[in-house]
Amino acid sequence: MKLAAATTLATGLAGRDAWGEQTKSGDMIYRTLGSTGARVSAIGLGGYHIGNPTFESESIQIVRTAVDRGITFMDNCWDYHEGKSEIRMGKALRDGYRDKVFLMTKIDGRSKAGAERQINESLTRLQTDHLDLLQFHEIIRMNDPDRIFADGGAVEAALAAQQAGKVRFLGFTGHKDPAIHLHMLELAAKKHFRFDAVQMPLNVMDAHFRSFQHEVVPVLVRDKIGILGMKSMGSGDILKSQVVTPVECLHYALNLPTSVVITGIDSMKILDQAFAAAATFQPMSEQAVASLLAKTAPAADKGEYELFKTSEKYDSTTRQPQYLS
Repeated sequence: MKLAAATTLATGLAGRDAWGEQTKSGDMIYRTLGSTGARVSAIGLGGYHIGNPTFESESIQIVRTAVDRGITFMDNCWDYHEGKSEIRMGKALRDGYRDKVFLMTKIDGRSKAGAERQINESLTRLQTDHLDLLQFHEIIRMNDPDRIFADGGAVEAALAAQQAGKVRFLGFTGHKDPAIHLHMLELAAKKHFRFDAVQMPLNVMDAHFRSFQHEVVPVLVRDKIGILGMKSMGSGDILKSQVVTPVECLHYALNLPTSVVITGIDSMKILDQAFAAAATFQPMSEQAVASLLAKTAPAADKGEYELFKTSEKYDSTTRQPQYLS
């Protein structure tokens, strides 16, 4: 039943409605981010990988080339490479590039004071006076939502930043368990708070194991909240299964009701790959989706290739708990 539901969601009207009016310019696709009205590139440039190149100049070249070719959605986070990713992106967005992009970053702080400090540090590093989207990062523990929405919690800092014009839209991210995402959404509703966007792993393995696609995506589609897909290749782990190609992974994620599929790009070769996926994407038939899911099912059964769900390998706030202050 779950597999059939996933196929319907991936190829049916729900996906198309979530995209809004999809348009194309050059090799890039553009979609509407939930109910915000913002038009964004369907491929987003992942911020973590911008900190990977040895030379800062290479990172700047990647960002600017991505923008010149049509990517407008920029992902980042306060803690990526201890701030280096934001610093590099801030330098890349000088000289008029900031006005061409939809800039998002994330914060780890769970308290009002901690979140406020991290927001201001991110703005300084990114060399901007406002963020288009601010997200609460790594909602990976069941008590993370409770801490953020508590009296004196991070949501107070985010709302104050929004009121001050430092932030346009608000969202959250996580990669551990769909139940935690649902708790965050339910608690927000109880507090009469509505998120503009939610980020989560969406890939060919997730469809089979502890699935955000099955459990969280339908809620976001119903509530017209922007869906940001990440880990389409599982930080490279999914490719180790040798059952899917990078372009197949990106096409699958693009075929879901995603406003943006954020992908890590740390070289011009990988940037070309992302544009190739966007340029060749066509809505997939139910048969094509079913075939791809059947091919990946045996490898996905135990979460072996989704280590962000089954291990602490990608949990930066577990390794650095002080980030949560």
